[in-house]
Amino acid sequence: MDAPVELREIDRRIWERELDDFVPKKVFDAHSHIYRWEFNLDPKKNEGGLARLVVPWYEQASFALLEQTDAVLMPGREVHRLSFPFPFAPLCDFDASNSYLAEQIACDSSSAGLMLVHPGMTAEDINRQLDRFHFLGFKPYRFYSANADAVHCSITDFMPEHQIEIAHDRGLIIMMHLSKPDGVADPDNLKDLQHLCRRYPNVRWILAHCARSYSTWAIERAAPVLRELPNLWYDTSSVCETDAIATLLKSVPSGRVMYGSDDLPVGVLRGKYISFGFGWAYLGPENHRLNLDHCNAEMTFTRYEQLRAMKRAADLLQMGESEIRDLFYNTAHELVTGSGC
Repeated sequence: MDAPVELREIDRRIWERELDDFVPKKVFDAHSHIYRWEFNLDPKKNEGGLARLVVPWYEQASFALLEQTDAVLMPGREVHRLSFPFPFAPLCDFDASNSYLAEQIACDSSSAGLMLVHPGMTAEDINRQLDRFHFLGFKPYRFYSANADAVHCSITDFMPEHQIEIAHDRGLIIMMHLSKPDGVADPDNLKDLQHLCRRYPNVRWILAHCARSYSTWAIERAAPVLRELPNLWYDTSSVCETDAIATLLKSVPSGRVMYGSDDLPVGVLRGKYISFGFGWAYLGPENHRLNLDHCNAEMTFTRYEQLRAMKRAADLLQMGESEIRDLFYNTAHELVTGSGC
């Protein structure tokens, strides 16, 4: 099946005029999803908002579909990726999700996978799957929190220390989507990161979505702590605010920020994440009541809005070609090749 995304005139204009000269020829996508909709075991799954995004085009997000999508949105690029299953909630077939991921990433020796985990998995369960599939780490998710509070839970509520200890012993990656309304700026999250990074120094943490900071203020507040922790990395997936990306790039150690697409399906949606006050939300063609008669109201892909923000951040910081290559490829490639099972 061909990629269901189609370029419109607005997309071609943005790619050709703004992005083609910016995105390097080699790309390592540090945040992508491989899954099948059937692994979502929620009996009401087709009644929810996620179904509208997934069905029918993205019910099977394979490695091949990711490649086809990249060929349309970023033509002429060689892309490898770090992938993990979609964290369906509240009910997910974890075994099938991880088995399918392993099957799909086997086609590209330069790509890698992260195992979807939940707090109830024992060390024996996890080690058995790691030995079988050779995943390079874990993808926990806040919706699986042991205290059933996906908004206010702590890191160890959904990533317990017996699992973090495995990552430490094996030198693995943990892709962390932080909880709490203030994200990385929350004092308890910062204390937890300090404690866990120091107690388990061999863990390589990736704080997804610019440490879940879709605007500047949270990064600014957290920066004094983040820059002192040597085993943190960050991906830019789905962050569309120039100042948030620029602030992260200048606030954390050099070479710790990586491109991520958040596909599938987020990166191919038409719209963008916007920030306001101390919050953020997704703005798309169907969820607003704005009067846009005064302008071209067409929306482009979330991925293009993210790439535009990355380009403007790079321009503001006067990043050189080598730094941009690090952002898009070298940092993620070195992190993945330096992690072991």
